[in-house]
Amino acid sequence: MKPQPRIYLDHLASGYLPVIQKGLEWTNLRSKLKWGDPVFVKPNLTYPTFRRGVMTNPECVEAVVVALRDYTNQIIVGEADSGGYNPFSIDEVFVKTGIKELEKKYGIQVCNLSHLPYRCIEFAYKGRQLKVPLPVLLLDETAFLLTIPVPKIHMNTQVSMAIKNQWGCIPEPTMRLGLHPFFEKVVYEVNKHVRTDFAVVDGKYGLNRSGPMRGDPVELNWLMVADNIYAADVAGCQLMQIDPSSVYYLRYLATREKVLPAIHDIEFSQDWRAFVKEKFHLHREWTDYPGLWAFRSPLLAYLGYYSPLANLLHRILYLFREPFYDYAVGKKGEQQKAVPAESFTEDKSTLEMEERPEHRREAFLLRKP
Repeated sequence: MKPQPRIYLDHLASGYLPVIQKGLEWTNLRSKLKWGDPVFVKPNLTYPTFRRGVMTNPECVEAVVVALRDYTNQIIVGEADSGGYNPFSIDEVFVKTGIKELEKKYGIQVCNLSHLPYRCIEFAYKGRQLKVPLPVLLLDETAFLLTIPVPKIHMNTQVSMAIKNQWGCIPEPTMRLGLHPFFEKVVYEVNKHVRTDFAVVDGKYGLNRSGPMRGDPVELNWLMVADNIYAADVAGCQLMQIDPSSVYYLRYLATREKVLPAIHDIEFSQDWRAFVKEKFHLHREWTDYPGLWAFRSPLLAYLGYYSPLANLLHRILYLFREPFYDYAVGKKGEQQKAVPAESFTEDKSTLEMEERPEHRREAFLLRKP
C-alpha cells in the first residue's frame, strides 16, 4: 500500500525560508535524503528575465538551497535551454536572475542541462516507439529531483505545475516540440526516470488567463511543500479552483497510470480551503490555436516546426501575434532553426531524437564532499 501523500501549506508572511524549512521537516525529507546524497533542484525558468507568475522567484530558489543544506552537501540547481522554436540560453537566465551567484555563495553547483551528456529512454505510446533524451546526471548521478514550479495557466496544457515542470529536463527545446503530441505519456515517463519525489510550489504569485509566458500575475502569497508531485498538482488545481479531471494530462495520469490521488486522500498540514483566492481560467486568443493544434498533432508538429515551411509559417504568425520576447538569438541575431526533420523516421511511425555530438558538449562531475 502506498503511503498517504503529505502536503505542507502556509502563507509567506515571514518569507520563504522558514516556511520551506517547516515544510521539508513536516513532509519528512530526512527519510529520503541522507547527508552526501546529490539532490537536483529544478526551478521553472521560462523567460529570459524574471517575471512574476511566469517563473520561479530567485528568492525561493535561494531559500530552497539554504534549507537543503541541513540535509545534504551535494546540491545542484539546473535547467535546460528554453524557448521552444525560438530558444534562448538558460546560462544567461542564471546570470540575470542571480542564480549563478549561488554557486560561490553556498558552494553548490548550477548547470545547464542542455550541455550535459544524455541517454534516451524508450517506451511505446499510441502505436509509436518513442525515444526521449534525458541527462545522465538526472538518470544515474542524483538521489532524486526536487521541483520548484509556479501555479499557472498554460495555453496548451491548461495548467502547469509540479508535473509539467520536468518537461524542461529534456535537454534541447527543439527536441521537445516533436514530443508535444505525446505530452501526457512523455512527462509521466520523464518524472518516473528522474525520480521527482518532492515539490516546493512557489505560490507567491500565480499566472491567470494565459501562459506559460503571457497572462495576468496574481498575488497568492502561499507556499506548498509536497512529498508527491501528483498530489501537489491535485492540490494546486483545487487552490486555483480548477477541476483536475478537466485537465487532459491529469485525467490520463489518473485513469491510465493510476498515480493521481483524490484530494481527500492527501494529508494536509492545515485546511487547504483557507488558501483559495482568485479563480483561475484559460482564455485563448485566435493566434494561440496554431500552437495548440501543433501541440496535439504529430503531423502539424512536423509541419510547424520541422518542415521546409516552418520558418514561413512562423513569420506569418508573427505578423499577428506580438513576440513573447526578443526572438533575435545567436551571434548574428538570426532565428535558430529546429532540430532537422530527419529526427523523425520516414514513415513517422517512430519518433527518434538522435544523440547528436553538439548536444554533448561538456561532462558534468559531482564535486566530492
